[in-house]
Amino acid sequence: MPVNDKLDFSSVLATAVHDMKNSLCMLTQSTESIALRSKQMGREDSEELSRLHYEVSRLNGSLMQLLALYRFEKEQMPMTIEEQYLEDLLNDIYYKNQTFIEQAEMKVEIDVEPSLSWYFDGVLVDYLLNDIVVNALRYSKKQIKISAKQADNYLCIQIDDDGDGFPQDIIDLANIEVASQINFVKNRSGLGLFFAKLIAKAHINSGKEGKIKLENGSSLGGSRFSLYLP
Repeated sequence: MPVNDKLDFSSVLATAVHDMKNSLCMLTQSTESIALRSKQMGREDSEELSRLHYEVSRLNGSLMQLLALYRFEKEQMPMTIEEQYLEDLLNDIYYKNQTFIEQAEMKVEIDVEPSLSWYFDGVLVDYLLNDIVVNALRYSKKQIKISAKQADNYLCIQIDDDGDGFPQDIIDLANIEVASQINFVKNRSGLGLFFAKLIAKAHINSGKEGKIKLENGSSLGGSRFSLYLP
């Protein structure tokens, strides 16, 4: 095979990930349609459907992370910084997960001033927050809270749950700055956390970078994920 005909495997992988993501989006829409048509299903079937929706959402999120990380590495991920209204963003995330929320009988509280807006990449931050919300819904007991406010010249978005809290090793992962120090095989949460930190740090304003923070003892008694954007 001539040198110029060598296969660029990373590009092929990125294309495959993109195709799989599109298929998963269609599968997500199908599960939502089934849920809407099946209001009379039994509790066991309802729980099974909610688990299916969760797993599809989680897999779709993982593929989005891989695609975004590939583009970051190739410097092909343009940042589109525009004014975003937080109420719209948080409501959109709620509606993306509405099927799971209703089937699992979860309570989701959104706390944000309707007029609150900030400048950031809406698509990337949506990816980040949706992934965190999907996991919060999975590991909480019955309730999560999503809030946004301005604090110390940062936009602070927090996701609280009433679960058992983050294990200490997950909190430690959030403090690792170098990707090569993360064992992605042993710590499956490492990729998601690295993705979140990468998006946060890509937002720079007046010499300040975005950041994330993980802690326990939230307002609901479980874990808290915080995203700070300058």
